[in-house]
Amino acid sequence: MSLALLLAITVAAHADPLRIGSKRFTESYILGEILTQSAAPHADAKHLPGLGNTAILFEALKAGSIDAYPDYTGTLASEILKLPPPVTLERINAALAPLGLAAGIPLGFDNTYAIAVSDARPESLRTLGDLARQPGLKLGLSHEFIGRADGWPALVRAYGLPQQPIGIDHGLSYEALAKGQIDATDIYATDAEIRRYHLRVLEDDRHVFPRYDAVIVYRADVPQRFPEAWQAWQNLAGRIDVAAMIGMNAAAEIDGASFAAVASRFLSGGGGSAELRNGLLATLLGAETWRLTLRHLALVGGAVGAATLVGVPLGIVAARRRRTGQVVLAIVGVLQTVPSLALLAMLIPLLGRIGIWPAMIALFLYALLPIVRNACIGLQEVPPGMRDAARALGFRPLQVLRYVELPLAMPVMLAGIKTAAIISVGTATIAAFVGAGGYGERIVTGLALNDTTQLLAGAIPAAVLALAVQGAFGAVEWFIRHRRPWR
Repeated sequence: MSLALLLAITVAAHADPLRIGSKRFTESYILGEILTQSAAPHADAKHLPGLGNTAILFEALKAGSIDAYPDYTGTLASEILKLPPPVTLERINAALAPLGLAAGIPLGFDNTYAIAVSDARPESLRTLGDLARQPGLKLGLSHEFIGRADGWPALVRAYGLPQQPIGIDHGLSYEALAKGQIDATDIYATDAEIRRYHLRVLEDDRHVFPRYDAVIVYRADVPQRFPEAWQAWQNLAGRIDVAAMIGMNAAAEIDGASFAAVASRFLSGGGGSAELRNGLLATLLGAETWRLTLRHLALVGGAVGAATLVGVPLGIVAARRRRTGQVVLAIVGVLQTVPSLALLAMLIPLLGRIGIWPAMIALFLYALLPIVRNACIGLQEVPPGMRDAARALGFRPLQVLRYVELPLAMPVMLAGIKTAAIISVGTATIAAFVGAGGYGERIVTGLALNDTTQLLAGAIPAAVLALAVQGAFGAVEWFIRHRRPWR
């Protein structure tokens, strides 16, 4: 019996995949692919790309939803662990140990933050101190940089910068800078666009930014659970210098190579040409579109179906008991105002996982308002005389509801479900931020690369699906209007 149990445990351990996460910018995608491909010959390695910002990745790691992801010492120290300088890997690991986590295997490059302007700017703008003396410049900074303790707040304290920055996605900021829509933006030292857009990196003359050495952050039991994959990762130590990382970023963002191809080329020693990403038509017609469509339909169908089962009874309660109804409508209304990414970030530690369940619950909560509200309104609009007639015929309250009120309120209720379904088709693109898949995978990748093809390959199917859902509900509404028995 003990031998059988030992064999079962061994099989289960081998069946458990090594899950590697990455953030939603080019370099993190590539590093995630490098970790995945280097581990793949030794373990069932799975890459969960573009999961979101640092907070989401770290919560997913703590919850055990992923086993490792690439990050930077400066980010860990300042943003996650709140460690004062000087920062060392030993201090970081001492702070991570109580959480069952660790950081190690320095990959070989420092990807520090910086502020860049167009090289066409006057020579008088060379340092961050110079930036403080030009309050009229328009700064467009990534949302994470604006909120990070080691980002914009640190620069304001050190340099007294007077500008009020606007938030912009990192993948879009370079194009905005090139077109003169903003005057400066935050960059990473290994960004390929520094050369492409002829940018001038402003000197951090007061040394505000710490070192951002690339490392692997992992659950402390990974070396024991996946010893061969761990040894393969050890072989990556010091192999990626700044020039190599810039080259890989450029291959993805400028040359159009896929993340997987860039990683494969690096691991094979740089020989051969990287496979280029497909054009729009080939991407739309590819097998991947069908997989994403099935996942998107599952998210929308599951969330709206559950919201209908919960929302219609809540709407009935709201219609029957006005004071209770006001409370119910207020609660579902407040849920609708919670930002989607904030809601996902809260659900990950609550559920202890990433993937389909946080996304499904978020979509369920967002779908409640139109369903509850329309069910309530539809029932309230039923003529009182119809209820009185049913009671006069001897109908009990539940029979009145089933045979009179619900059929008469059905068109309005169905309109609420249709609204929830159409909204959910668009909102479901956020599922990609927690590894739940769907069309959002392409949209997130397109934002990271500033790649219009990827953006359209995610947005067009989502729009087509929304139109299809609207058409399907329109057909059901037509059938109900023309075939209902009380006409």
